[in-house]
Order: sequence, then C-alpha cells, then structure tokens
Amino acid sequence: MNIDKIQRRMLKGLEEVFMKKRMLSVLLVLTLIAGILSGCGVSRSSEATASGNSEYQKVELVMAVNGTDIQIDARVADKFAELVAEESGGNVTISVFPNDQLASGNATKGIEMIAGGGVDLAAYATCTLAVIDQKLAVATIPWIFDDYEEARTIIDETGYKYYEERLAAKGLTYLGSFHNGFRQITNSKHEVHSPDDVKGLKIRVPGSEVFMSFFRTLGADPVAMSWSEVFTAIQQGTIDGQENGVSVTDSAKMNEVQDYLTLWNYSYENDLFIANTKVWESLEPKTKELLQEKAVEACNWGRDVLESEEEEIIANFEAEGMTVTRLTDDEMEVFKEEMKETKQKFIEQYGADAAAAFNITVE
Repeated sequence: MNIDKIQRRMLKGLEEVFMKKRMLSVLLVLTLIAGILSGCGVSRSSEATASGNSEYQKVELVMAVNGTDIQIDARVADKFAELVAEESGGNVTISVFPNDQLASGNATKGIEMIAGGGVDLAAYATCTLAVIDQKLAVATIPWIFDDYEEARTIIDETGYKYYEERLAAKGLTYLGSFHNGFRQITNSKHEVHSPDDVKGLKIRVPGSEVFMSFFRTLGADPVAMSWSEVFTAIQQGTIDGQENGVSVTDSAKMNEVQDYLTLWNYSYENDLFIANTKVWESLEPKTKELLQEKAVEACNWGRDVLESEEEEIIANFEAEGMTVTRLTDDEMEVFKEEMKETKQKFIEQYGADAAAAFNITVE
C-alpha cells in the first residue's frame, strides 16, 4: 500500500511539535515514527473506488488513544472503526493505535500530535487534555454529578458546547464524549470511611491540579506518576494507593496489589473524542457526516458498557478477597464538607461559563 501521504503528514505534525520545543532529537524521532508507520502499512487516500460503498471517499484515518487495548478508550475506538468500516463498505477505515504507540507511550506528546495534525483522530481523558487547556477538566471538579445518567444528560445538552468552543481554539474538533468512570480510591493500608483515614496516604494521581488539591486538602500525600509505573510502585511500597475508575482499576489489575477499595464517586472523568480540525475540514461532507454519526454511536456504546460492567467488576473484586467499602450518606457528607472550600475555589477558577454549561451550583 502507498504510505507516502500518511508519512508526510505525520512527519510534518511531529516536526512542528518538536521544533516548537527546540528539541535536538527531531530527526531521530521522525525516523523512528516513519519506521513504525512503514511496518504498520497505514495508507491515506481520497481516491474514488469501485469497491465498497461508492457514496464515500476511500480514506484511511489514524486514531490514537492512551489506554491499553482492553481499556474503555481503546474499546470505543475499535467499536468506532468497526461501525465506520461496516457502514462505508470498507471505503472509510480507521487504524487504531492504543497505548499512545505513535508517541512512545507519552500522552502529552500524543495530544501534541493530534493538535499538530500528526494523527487524525484521538480520544483522551479531560484531565490529560488539560495540558492544552486547564478548563477542559471542568467536569472533574469534586461531586458535581450524582450519577452517570446526570453526567450524560448535562454533557449532551449543554456541556458539549463548552468543550467545542475550547477545543476549536486549539485546532481540534469535538465529536463526542464517553465515560472514563467515576474515580474511586484503593490502598494497601486500611479501609477509608473518613477524612482521617486518608491522611498520610501516598496516593498516585495524574498531574491534575484538581486531583492534587483534593488529596492535599484531605491531608494525603498525592504523588504525580506515570500510570505505567503505578503497579510496580505499589508492589514495592513506594506509594500506598491510587485513584481511578473501577474499569481502569480492573484492567490494570490493581486488585492484585491493593487490599481496599472505597466507592465514593469523588470525581467524574470522561474522554473526549476529537479530530484535528484541518484534517476534519479536508474530508468530504458525506464522510464527515458518517464519522460524526458513528463517533456518537461508539461513545454511547462505551458509556453503556462501562456502566453495565462496573457492578460485575466490583463483585469480582470482593470474590477475590478485596475489601470494598461503600460510603454511607452521612460519611459522604463529612468528605463533602471537608472539601467545600477547595471545590468552591475551582468553581470560581473555571468561571461562570463553565458553571452554567455543567449546571454547577456556585455557593
């Protein structure tokens, strides 16, 4: 297959990213990525085809996700690719690269690639996308959604417009949103029922200001660490625990090294399904219509899957010996009261537009 076009575009996107950072290893990195693409056989073509569904241009697009091939972002991307290929009769195909393979496993570089046009499509958690705009992480403010149904409704009715505007300013087009999950906490020390139980725990968090402030407020020791290092760090006792959705906790096999899980839904995390705007606008209208429709379908499929699997995963954790704690309403209120000032700080920091878009009450 002819790979010249995709190579040129990805090399150009990478070159722009790294030149901005004045990195000395540009040529080495570009050569490595070219080699990867050559091995993958990715092609890009907009030529008409006699096979498949002739309504659609023949085009192959590249999609990057950060998670492993069994995590929800990769599963949604694979479902999207399947839906698109089926509807277009194979004319429009999506090559999915999990684990940020094209960015050497670095999510920040992966986001730079989608912004620069090095890849066409991507799905990233909002706390990760905060590297290009902190306000994209607005939905992670503690306890702004009661459940998944409320999160879906608010994002689909008003929140998406907020995402659209902020992403557009970065050269990105919003296509959809799906759950990464309500974030829970696991640790290897003891059950968590009160703020005192969190004090002193070394908890791995993403490098998000919201998450760091949350745990500092509770007197914990939040540690920013690459997700790939967490399992070993817990095994070796470098950290005591981590916070993440149940699905991610399961796919990373955290139950093998953590004895305690507390369900408190302290923060909602979602992934945004995005496209590079220049790439998006270069596509034929019929192709864009197809991709938009199937992106929404795949996102809703992913939401349903994550919601339906959570209780089964929790039951499996318990069956395998993990202690699962479900906080009572009274216990939750103690945490919320402890977090009141910190939460208000972030509400004010994100501003009135964000509060209105996500139906956040300003106290």
